[in-house]
Amino acid sequence: MTKNDLAKAVAGKTGLSQTAATEALGAVLESIESELAAGGEVTITGFGRFSVAQRSARQGVNPATGQRIHIAATQAPKFKAGSKLKTAVRS
Repeated sequence: MTKNDLAKAVAGKTGLSQTAATEALGAVLESIESELAAGGEVTITGFGRFSVAQRSARQGVNPATGQRIHIAATQAPKFKAGSKLKTAVRS
């Protein structure tokens, strides 16, 4: 399912126009992105929690040359599924 397909599904279930549903979906995604960029987390009860994972610096190996390389510390988005989502996927 693409973002456009998701917007169509939201429009069909809510009675919103496709344009309004696309704007609403975009606003939700933008809000999640902004909160994560600020180092926060977003919890949607039953659905899941979006947070930022800290990845520490480490040594790696370039597979083409075998040379050891330094991989810098970074942050990555993380999602943990909630109970309702887990139950829906299992059935």
